[in-house]
Order: sequence, then C-alpha cells, then structure tokens
Amino acid sequence: MKLRNLRTARIFTSILFFTVALILFVDITGFIQQNFSTEIIFLQFIPSLIGFIGALGLTSIGFIIIVIVTLLFGRVYCSSVCPLGILQDLIIFAKRKIGKTSFKKQKFSYTKPFSKTRFLFLSSAILLLLFGIITGITLLDPYSNFGRIITSLFRPIIIGLNNLLVLLLELFNNYSIYPIEFKGINFFSFLFSIFVFGLILFMSITHGRLFCNSVCPVGTLLGYISKLSFYKIKIDESTCKECGVCAKVCKANCIDLETNFVDDTRCINCFNCLEVCPSAGITYQRKKAVKDLPSESKRDFIKNITIFLIGANILSKAQDKIKVYKESTIPIIRKNGISPPGSISLEHFNENCTACHLCVSACPTQVIQPSFLEYGLLGIMQPLMNYKIGFCNYDCVVCGDVCPTGAITNQFIDNKKLIQLGVAKFVKENCIVYSQGTDCGACAEHCPTKAVKMVLDIEVNKKAPVINEEICIGCGACEYACPTKPYKSIYIESNPIHKLAQKPKEEELKEKVDLKEEFPF
Repeated sequence: MKLRNLRTARIFTSILFFTVALILFVDITGFIQQNFSTEIIFLQFIPSLIGFIGALGLTSIGFIIIVIVTLLFGRVYCSSVCPLGILQDLIIFAKRKIGKTSFKKQKFSYTKPFSKTRFLFLSSAILLLLFGIITGITLLDPYSNFGRIITSLFRPIIIGLNNLLVLLLELFNNYSIYPIEFKGINFFSFLFSIFVFGLILFMSITHGRLFCNSVCPVGTLLGYISKLSFYKIKIDESTCKECGVCAKVCKANCIDLETNFVDDTRCINCFNCLEVCPSAGITYQRKKAVKDLPSESKRDFIKNITIFLIGANILSKAQDKIKVYKESTIPIIRKNGISPPGSISLEHFNENCTACHLCVSACPTQVIQPSFLEYGLLGIMQPLMNYKIGFCNYDCVVCGDVCPTGAITNQFIDNKKLIQLGVAKFVKENCIVYSQGTDCGACAEHCPTKAVKMVLDIEVNKKAPVINEEICIGCGACEYACPTKPYKSIYIESNPIHKLAQKPKEEELKEKVDLKEEFPF
C-alpha cells in the first residue's frame, strides 16, 4: 500500500468503528445491544482491560490485540477505533467545512506536550484502580465518555424524533413504527456529559486532538507504548523541503519543524502528513533496529544469568540451613526508592522513565521491579531495585544497555562497579547473631566489594557485621542474603543522588570470611 493511501484506509476504518459504536448506543430497539454488544466492544481498550484484570475472556483478547498493534504500528487505536477520538475528528472536519477551509490549509501547529498533566491523569486513574476504586477509570475512559454523551445528549433526541415520526405516520393510518417510552435521564450524568462534550468541543476546535494528548489516560498509556513501536512516522531530512504543510494538518500538534522531530507519544497515526507532503519528506517506516550488544556483552549477559541461577540456588539452600526461630521486630522503612545503576539521581530517573519496563524484563537477576509508591505518586510503576526479589550483579550493565529513554544511562562495567546506589545499614536488634546467638555471616559472604565484614563482638563472643560505607555500592547482595524474617537485619538506604564509592583494595577483595565450622555454608 502506498503511504498516501494510509489516510484513506484510516478514514474508512474509523467510519466503520464509529458507526457500530454509535448504533450500539442509539439502538432504541435493543436488538443490537442484546446480540452484538460483546463483539462491538471487543477492541475497546478499557472494557478489554477490565476484562483482562477480572476474568480472562473474549474482551481480554481485545486488550492484548490493542497492545500488540500499538507496539507494531503506533496509536492506531486512537485514530481508527476509539469512538471518542473519531468524534473529535468529526468536530474538526465540521469546523473545516463550516469555515470553508481546505484540508491542506488548516492551521494546526506544534505545541509542547503537557507531560506532567498527562502523567497525572494516567497515574491517578491507575492508583485508584490499584486500590480497587474504578472511579478514575470511569470518569476518564474515552469509550465510557462517548457512551454517556450519546446516551444522555443524543439518544433522547433520537427517541423524540422516533415518537414524532410515529405521530406523523398515525395520521396516515401507518402503524409500522411504535413509540418508545422515555423515562428521563440522570441529572448528574447529563451535566457531566455536557461538561465533557463541551470540553471536547472546545479542545477539538482550538487545538485538535488535545483531549487525547492531555486528559485521556488511554491515549497517554498507548503513547508511552508507541515509543517502542516498530513503525513510526519520521521526517526524512534528506528530502524534506521544510514547507511546513505536514505540521499544519497535524491535529495532534506533534510535528516540531525546528528540530525535525515527531513526538511518538502524541502521534495518533492519522496519516494526514503523509498525504499532503509534496516531497515524500515524511515517512512511515520501521524504526532503525537497536544495534546488537557486542559479543563480549552477550557473553557477559549469559554469564550473569548463570551466576544468578547458581547464586540464587546457593542462597536459598543456605538460608534454609540457617535456623531462624526468633522473628525480627524492627521494621525497615526506607526514605526513598532505590533507582537502578546509571539512573544518576531519583529526579533524573523520575523525569525520564516512561515505565516501559524493558529493564524489568531484561534484568537477569530480576531485582528491577515495578514500583508502587516508593517514588511517590508521579513515579508510580517506574522500576526500582527490590532486594526482596534479587540483587544487582556486580558485572552487569544490561538495564542501561536496553533503556530507550536515557533514564538509565549506559555505563562501562568498570564505572558501574563504583556507582553507589545507596549504602548498607545494620539493624543490630534484628540480627540472629544477637537475637538468638546463632553464627551467620551471609551478608559478608556475598558482598562483592567486602564492604561488609564479620568482626568479633566481645559482648556476645561472636562475629557480627561491620559496614564500610565508603566502598559499599548498594547492590543489595547483603540484604537479599540476610535470613532474618520478617524484617532484614541489614538493608540498603537509597542515595537520592547516586554517588561514587571508593574502589576496594585488592587485599580486601581477596579476604575470606573466617567463621567457625558451624557456619552453614
């Protein structure tokens, strides 16, 4: 298919989906609603998502398809499937026809993204959903808003017209159509629908698809996913004549001609730009493949996985052998979440991470996990180091290699070994050396820099951990290995701004933990 035909294909597809969605809500006979509602909402994002969260069924498959299509082609859902998005296109079309403005002479222009606003709406909706409160999703879901607008504002008109037609036909003794009883509408729903429709009307007339790219959480979420899509709209600087026509027809306001940049998170794949470009200076093609990791890095990656599997097996067996019969009593309360190595600082990480979770899936030890509120509300779902799950391999830099946004910067292994994510803290009262008089040393045994050493404490006549914070890198091996439950006796306190640890001396790295024969390893 020629690129110029993509817009035509998009228009036909959107008309089809909008028509069936409209019929679903204005069907005053109930026939469509009773027989085809499941099929019609099959590809609507929030209904599919709710089905996915609840019980796997037909609607959950639709959610998966939407995500896959977005990963392949971008926000096709927003331009061709979402009825509220298509309604905005109809408003834009009507404005152009009323103003007698030709398609190529529209006056859209690039605007900076409302990044904080978008993320606030998205994170608020997700946070409420995590607490089992669906109100946020209900108020912001584009499909539900479309349904409320049609049901509260337009369906009564359809019923009124139907009943008027019934009266007119009865004058000619024609009773082929029957009247529909109208029982009124919910006042709050009516007011809210007027508000949302008025907001959409205003935004569409003045700024195109601004609602999709500032308020709608579905648009924001799919926008983040589309950063990873295989096919993207890009400006070809070698053929672009800088005429600016593409930006004028971009209803997402996402084409920046000053930098020749198309904002993937806001582009809704309407393909208007492809049709109007006179020089093929804007393209829709597969993005450049990310270069493969060097063979050395691949070997390191395999090595890291092997080390983790062996190490995790040893740790689990060791912890099983250590008899912990007294529960620890002092809870561990961290001041901040711990961001991955190479993320520079919490501020840098929170501002640049899109929570794509590529690092989560790539981490060989699985220590990088999605956060909840460890970073605060604005950092919800962004990855953090979870030392209950694993620990950061001393020789691993995979997370920085795969990060697509620079939230985790790429590091050489030697540099990464000195990045201090945080420092180890010892809680004496939780340690089994003190609480039950048991020899341990798991933390010191697994510390890669030997920042944790076992030193004789004459008070209990046993060796206990002592921490050298200057060479501690906060990898979490000590915390992960610690057998105390439910609270660890050694844990990592985050550095909001990552620091550089001192390089451990060679003799320190060669030291072995000297314990008695009853040491369980």
